[in-house]
Amino acid sequence: MSVYATKQRKVLLDFLKSHADEVFSADRICESLGSEDISLSAIYRNLSALEAAGKVQRVTKGGCRRVFYRYKAADECREHIHLSCEKCGKTFHMPLPATNRLIDNVKKNADFEIDRTETVLYGVCGECKKK
Repeated sequence: MSVYATKQRKVLLDFLKSHADEVFSADRICESLGSEDISLSAIYRNLSALEAAGKVQRVTKGGCRRVFYRYKAADECREHIHLSCEKCGKTFHMPLPATNRLIDNVKKNADFEIDRTETVLYGVCGECKKK
C-alpha cells in the first residue's frame, strides 16, 4: 500500500525514525512534536496509515489499556527481536546470536516459525533490576 506523503506524515516519520527502538503513545508523540503544528487527530490518522503500510507497529503492554507505536521499517530492526522493559519503557534489540538461537530452538522444538519483525518480549531490563 502506498502512503501519501504529507508534511505532517513526514514530520511524524522523521520523529519515529529518530527513535526507532522506542515505543510511544500518540499523546506522547503529540507532546514531543508540540512545535511542529500537528494535531493529535492527525497523528492518529497518520499512525493508522503507516501501520497499514507496514512502517509502524501497534504495541500493547500487559496490564495497560493504552496503545503504543514503534517504527519497524528501520533496517537495523528487521533481524532482531525487541525487548521491552515493563518498568522504564525502554525497548532494545536482543543480540542477533541470541535472536537466532531462540528462533531456531522454537522452530525445532515447537515446529513454529517466529516473525521477528513483529515480536516484542516483555520483562525487566538489567538497569531496572539493579534499582
